[in-house]
Amino acid sequence: MYTTVHHLAQDRASTGSARSRGRQTRGVLRIVEVDSADDPRLADYTRLTDAGLRTHLEAERGLFIAEGTKVITRAVAAGYPVRSMLLGRSRLIDLESLGEAEAPVYVVPDEVAERLTGYRVHRGALAALARRPLPEVAGLIAGARRIVVLEDLVDHANVGAIFRCAAALGVDAVVLSPRCADPLYRRSVKVSMGAVFAIPYARMGDWFDGLSELKSAGFRVLALTPDEGAAAIGAALKDAGDQVALVFGTEGDGLSARWLHEADEAVRIPMNPAARAAGVDSLNVVAAAAIACHLLTAE
Repeated sequence: MYTTVHHLAQDRASTGSARSRGRQTRGVLRIVEVDSADDPRLADYTRLTDAGLRTHLEAERGLFIAEGTKVITRAVAAGYPVRSMLLGRSRLIDLESLGEAEAPVYVVPDEVAERLTGYRVHRGALAALARRPLPEVAGLIAGARRIVVLEDLVDHANVGAIFRCAAALGVDAVVLSPRCADPLYRRSVKVSMGAVFAIPYARMGDWFDGLSELKSAGFRVLALTPDEGAAAIGAALKDAGDQVALVFGTEGDGLSARWLHEADEAVRIPMNPAARAAGVDSLNVVAAAAIACHLLTAE
């Protein structure tokens, strides 16, 4: 069905002059050996640790990067088309787990993979996949009952972790503010373990009136805050009705004054009194999301 590690080794031994040329396997995985990080066919994998460059490049080319065979297979199962894959020679065993894809698998020396990507690639294969158009917010939330809204979270790992919480606990959808970090950025995908492919999401076109659209669609908007004067989230959810949007603010500063004002109600996760007295007045946004999503989706 596809070239195995043993067959690839035999090919390399018998076709030394064929290096850097594509070879069609018995199935659909097409192995292409490349020796140079400057090869233009590897351009999708350039400097993966440079967030500024990658944000621009991935938006321009309409792609994202998935890391590790488990995450890659989840992305493919979710319907994202594969542009190519990249595999270090020390991880040829991972070919057995890549399944089938109508795309080349570039096999490179490990040092080339590190020079190309900017870090030591130790989790197996990388894949460049094509992005799909995002739905409009109105279409996303039609028929949804429980959604999570993220305002301006900038840490990709936090976004990925919240997607994992939301997907695992049964949230229907996630809505992002215009400046929220990209769920398909490599670190978001990696931290989420592919959960970003398991839950639908959309990005608002307008931050200022973003919550108004949710309220007009029938959602009761609950804004998470550490403010001790806010209502306890458990009690608020009991009276919230059938459609609830739970809103989380950016790391550090929390929700903007605009969104706190526009929300139907400010809610908090109660802290232990002794902990609060010692200055522990809140949880980080991922821990808060895990607890709040559990309460949000509990029957």
